[in-house]
Amino acid sequence: MTTSALTPQTGRTTLSYVDPFHPDRPLAVNFYRPSTHGPDDPVVIVQHGMLRNGDDYRDFWIPAAEKHRLLIAAPTFSNENFPGAEGYNNGLVLGIDGSVQPYEHWIYSVPGRVLTALRNSGTTRRPQAYLFGHSAGGQFSHRLLATQDHSPFEAVIAANPGWYTLPTMEREFPEGLSGIGLDEANLSRWLSRPMHIFAGDQDISMDDPNLPAQLEALRQGPTRYARAHFVYDFARREAERLDLPFRWQLVRVAGVGHDGAAMSRAAAAYWFEDRIPPAEELISEQAGTL
Repeated sequence: MTTSALTPQTGRTTLSYVDPFHPDRPLAVNFYRPSTHGPDDPVVIVQHGMLRNGDDYRDFWIPAAEKHRLLIAAPTFSNENFPGAEGYNNGLVLGIDGSVQPYEHWIYSVPGRVLTALRNSGTTRRPQAYLFGHSAGGQFSHRLLATQDHSPFEAVIAANPGWYTLPTMEREFPEGLSGIGLDEANLSRWLSRPMHIFAGDQDISMDDPNLPAQLEALRQGPTRYARAHFVYDFARREAERLDLPFRWQLVRVAGVGHDGAAMSRAAAAYWFEDRIPPAEELISEQAGTL
């Protein structure tokens, strides 16, 4: 199965991408390419939230792209082609009837193929990309690491997910990793991956209508911020119990709530400036974007 080429031009562009395993579900990939970006400069793949607004998330990264010569690629998984949480956050792992879908059809593998398409065009020579996801995109990003080969990504940040898949084979997916054909080797690989959970310490609303409220989510805590601590502590204990390496990091982003723009700025500064800026530098008029 071949992957096509993607050739974004300088500035903002949106290109159609047809994944070979979903030929009837085209994606729009929103790009920003600075005039200074060369094929050996970094690539950042950005996963949008529940609004399916890859164009907004692309734009959040433009200042960092200009400053650090980054190519930004933000795939949009539309509600039309990838409906609901099962069609995006949960990766099309389960069908409507609850049956496990063929592994190659899980959409967690799409970002890696977008990177391959950029290499095929000569746009990049980088073997790996950075991966950032916020809110529903944070759910997508951490489940990608739980289920996929990690080799396409040099660093991954899952920011403010509404709830988490837990690193355990004792609970069914999406609450855990059981029932979808994975094994202890997948669990060990995930726990040993340096995954970063970014948690805004003001993401503490308990009446947000978009906050997942199913029983499995509520067991992880009343707010997104509490759930980040829950999953980190759960994972650390599980790694200790199984005598496995544990390399996750929980990063508190002070003064920030459920704000995709601010968390994007925090991630960019963390990766490319080795810092987390103060809240007054992170928060803008776009606060609250999902």
